[in-house]
Amino acid sequence: MSEDIVKIKGTRSGLQLSFASGAKFDDIKSNIVGKLESGSNFFIRGTTVYIPKGTFPTDQMEVLRRIFHRHGMLFRNEIPKPKLPTPKPTTPTLKTSARTEPKKNSEQMLVINHTVRSGQEVRTESSVLICGNVNPGAQVIAGGSIDIRGVCRGLVHAGADGNDKAVIIADRLMPVQIRIADLVARSPDEYEKVDQPERASIKNRQIVIEPIMR
Repeated sequence: MSEDIVKIKGTRSGLQLSFASGAKFDDIKSNIVGKLESGSNFFIRGTTVYIPKGTFPTDQMEVLRRIFHRHGMLFRNEIPKPKLPTPKPTTPTLKTSARTEPKKNSEQMLVINHTVRSGQEVRTESSVLICGNVNPGAQVIAGGSIDIRGVCRGLVHAGADGNDKAVIIADRLMPVQIRIADLVARSPDEYEKVDQPERASIKNRQIVIEPIMR
């Protein structure tokens, strides 16, 4: 009986078996049993053996499965597909005192669906929409505009790459410091109570804050 009746190919996932054309099942089974009982270096306990689906009828595949299981080996009829590298997320995961810098241009929009807490920083080349508050001690730095669907009490810098057309919008604008492009404005000692969203923009080389309708 030819030793090539059963061909063994090693893969990262285990052993893939193929068989000589026209070989009878009984000969294949005997060849496999002979290799297993001879202590072949290929057939090590715990190894997974793959035989392509459809190679044999279901009852014959079951016979082979039992043979391999008796010798402490796993039996599969499908080779697992190689795992592809996980793509890097386009939305940053915020970490305390960590900076995140997704590469986006200022016409795109980064969306963050939670409050930016003290000690956290959002940094992006794009515009950013924050569905939550920006707490004191937090920073938001964007190449484009900043839209906060909540109260802004932290440091916010829009148009950080020099874009003086960028704006900052918030349901309540109470920042420690506000910057647009190269201009800086500090918070007043007391805030007027405003019942509608506010927008900060540059007018006549000054940062102006005014109420708006969303």
